[in-house]
Amino acid sequence: MRLGVLDVGSNTVHLLAVDAHRGARPLPAYSHKAELRLAELLEADGAIGAEGVDRLVATVADALQTAEDKGCEAVLPFATSAVREASNADQVLGRVRSETGVDLEVLTGEEEARLTFLAARRWFGWSAGKLLVLDIGGGSLEIAYGLDEEPDAAVSLPLGAGRLTAAWLPGDPPDPVDVKALRRHVRAQIARTVGEFARFGTPDHVVATSKTFRQLARLAGAARSAEGLYVQRELSRTSLEEWVPKLAAMTSLQRGGLPGVSEGRSSQLLAGALVAEGAMDLFGLEVVEICPWALREGVILRRLDQLPTT
Repeated sequence: MRLGVLDVGSNTVHLLAVDAHRGARPLPAYSHKAELRLAELLEADGAIGAEGVDRLVATVADALQTAEDKGCEAVLPFATSAVREASNADQVLGRVRSETGVDLEVLTGEEEARLTFLAARRWFGWSAGKLLVLDIGGGSLEIAYGLDEEPDAAVSLPLGAGRLTAAWLPGDPPDPVDVKALRRHVRAQIARTVGEFARFGTPDHVVATSKTFRQLARLAGAARSAEGLYVQRELSRTSLEEWVPKLAAMTSLQRGGLPGVSEGRSSQLLAGALVAEGAMDLFGLEVVEICPWALREGVILRRLDQLPTT
């Protein structure tokens, strides 16, 4: 069957159409993205503004039409931290439902972490042993650890690249004082969770997902996305530590000219790099392997697991 996954994230609204059936890997058939950057459109009271809601409704309607055009039998719609934490979330969800017919499932942060972990476990398999999975989104950082398909520990922290950029880094290039303050904030937040994971012992394999990690790995010399999903890509802490001060000295336009960095995400890359650096340092990680599967694939896999056997 062809399934559509509609991901209303903090940065983008992404429709991914896949050909899938139970017991087989989902094969991407079509991808459609629109950058809304909802995490940066929140008003002072935490609400998504009228313009942002209008754009969201229109984008969801467009994605739904695209899913129909591409032959999707079902669409799995979900939203993450930007909608989840908006003070007017109920009104936003109501407008989307009434004007498009789409009932967005709002995932909790822990659900995000668990579904991303499931995707990473299926990608790397049982031979990877105990997995530690890091995922930096636009609104939050997810961390999960475990030996099975359900993690033993899973947390979500309000450390997304878009959220932090909007709240902490107003300058372009950013003021060094602001960068230092953000670095301190990020590390204090992550440090609170380290003990919860340390009690499970040292992971056998450490995995990072998300566009932020992929872009940072590309800067550090990893293969281009055009070389395919199955090329191993890694990011070392040493390389990351070399890039953070370089990124801090650049404007968004300059970052957008770097290899593998998209123009739409260039303003957020420094904040994402500070989160990645802080997580790798505080968890004592020398290198992470980039996993091409993440939350969307986790949602698909969960749906396929629930299908009746024939």
